[in-house]
Amino acid sequence: MIDGSTLRDLRLQRGWTQSQLSELTGIPTSVLSAYERCRRVPGLDAASRIIEALGYRLDLVPLPDPVACGRTLEQVLTLAEALPFRPRPLAKARR
Repeated sequence: MIDGSTLRDLRLQRGWTQSQLSELTGIPTSVLSAYERCRRVPGLDAASRIIEALGYRLDLVPLPDPVACGRTLEQVLTLAEALPFRPRPLAKARR
């Protein structure tokens, strides 16, 4: 999700204290401290509130289907093997 040191760095880049971030997100300061020290891991809701308060956006992007990608790759390789192979002469080295 989001690493504690990254969370701390983003907060400090804004010049905010944990108390200020706590007021903006509604997450207790003690919990923010635990996140930054990697003693707790924020859930999706908490991470989203923190990230948005810091001026970033959390997007959920679906991962490509590995089976479909494998089929596409297999088709491309099959087509590539069917192409005629005509090696070009190597270019002469410049001195």
